[in-house]
Amino acid sequence: MTTDNNEQKVLDNIGHRRRVRQRFWKNGGDDMADYELLEFVLMQAIPRRDVKPIAKELLRKFGSFAQVIYAPATELQQIAWVKESTCIQLKLIAAAVKRICREHLNETEAISLPNIDALIEYARATMAYSPVEELRVVYLNAALRVIGDELIQKGTLTEVITSPRAIVTQALENKAAGIILIHNHPSDNTKPSHQDDILTSQVKDACNLMGITLHDHIIIGRSNYYSYHEKCRIICG
Repeated sequence: MTTDNNEQKVLDNIGHRRRVRQRFWKNGGDDMADYELLEFVLMQAIPRRDVKPIAKELLRKFGSFAQVIYAPATELQQIAWVKESTCIQLKLIAAAVKRICREHLNETEAISLPNIDALIEYARATMAYSPVEELRVVYLNAALRVIGDELIQKGTLTEVITSPRAIVTQALENKAAGIILIHNHPSDNTKPSHQDDILTSQVKDACNLMGITLHDHIIIGRSNYYSYHEKCRIICG
């Protein structure tokens, strides 16, 4: 009797997986809830097991589909049945999102301040879900086209400390005519801190001395962002 029940569970799971796959193929996942889309992803890494409970537990722990794929692998693996192969599958999606956003940014003819949608999209994909503060510098040429970007420093949950001189040195090495600073607030509160203001002012002064323009300093969160340029705070057009 037990064998029959196990066989029936296997058959039910196979049928369920087939239906999920067909549904995704039909609509590209547009009509699927977060747990259903995540379930489909997990199916690729965890064979022959009902992965719906795993998907729901991941969402319960991390909060959303995006937060799951950007979560640290060490935390993901605290969930039962989530092994290295599953983490790789999730991180592959995160890497694909970052790559698409980076290509979109590269294809942008010029950063048009204050219209920085492509830049915000890229920043959110690369930094918004980091558990610690990070500082990234985007390098621009004289025509405001992106010629590169670089993660300058990683910090703690509440701050990232770096040298304005180091930022300007890297800008010169990258032959940048201008730069945009971006850093994240893991709390999702994008209001600038006093330390953020100090860094912005110091970098602006250091850039001016070397003939480089600090075009903006953007604080990115998962659901919002703050632009010093838009608010005309220290940096004004």
